Amino acid sequence: MEKKNVSRITTIHLLGFQSPENLTFLVFFLFLITYCFTLSGNALITILVAYNKALHTPMYFFLSQLSLSDIVLASDLLPNMLHTVLKKEAILSFSGCLSQFYFFCVAEILESLLLTVMSYDRYLAICKPLHYSSIMNHQCCFIIIVTCWTSIILIPLVYPIIISKLQFCGSNIIDHFFCDLDPILKLSCSNIAIVQLVVTLLSVLFAVIPFFIIMVSYVYIIFTILEIPSLTGRQKVFSTCSSQLAVVFMYYGTTACVYMVPSKGQSWNISNLLSLPYTVVTPLMNPIIYTLRNKDLKRVVKKVFNKLIDLNL
Repeated sequence: MEKKNVSRITTIHLLGFQSPENLTFLVFFLFLITYCFTLSGNALITILVAYNKALHTPMYFFLSQLSLSDIVLASDLLPNMLHTVLKKEAILSFSGCLSQFYFFCVAEILESLLLTVMSYDRYLAICKPLHYSSIMNHQCCFIIIVTCWTSIILIPLVYPIIISKLQFCGSNIIDHFFCDLDPILKLSCSNIAIVQLVVTLLSVLFAVIPFFIIMVSYVYIIFTILEIPSLTGRQKVFSTCSSQLAVVFMYYGTTACVYMVPSKGQSWNISNLLSLPYTVVTPLMNPIIYTLRNKDLKRVVKKVFNKLIDLNL
């Protein structure tokens, strides 16, 4: 029996943000400034942690890795987004689209794992201070980071492998600013049940379970802080983890808005706007939150800028 010929999709048209013509350069400028500040802010934290001995602690080491994940995410999405704003569309090869989605998964899973590790680090520092140095030593930090990076490089490969085995026919237009999973699967004319099952399992493993661990860690942390007799002591201890708690709620809160709110009846423009906070705003805000709310980082940044001013004078 002769098989029916199906025209395969080889290119993907991303429509991006369909902003009014008179606002094109304003939107482009806003995204360009966002990209520049995201790269410079996260690169600054990474460099400061690497070269300043005062920041050679597990907490700042994990923070520098979080900054690297934000750089990966911003560099994966924003250059292409800038192109779609100017040209009103971007044309990617199908493999290029899958590659973009792969690196998006790498950055998102790494962020989730690092936030979990950082919450455990704060739990040990606040709830088990006597055991902190022996547990969270340099060797342990190295093993954790190597495990995280190995996991996020290998495991997301599942996505492009299983998606590439689907049949894609008909339209090749994605009304989004990047190759996200739902828009890609909407182009498929195959049964996507297996893909959805894999996505659900990996989401539980790398999103639900980490969030549960983070929440349990912070419940213990809050109870420990409440047991501190002095108000000044409570404020001092809470200040060491408040910035990370703010980042956790921003990251998981914005992600939940996209993936847990029913998409039925939503226009793609609404979906695009809902995707902006966790794809664009979170990588921008992470270094700002940590720098503004962290005395050690503020002190180091101030010292660096004072040295630069002295050199110029």
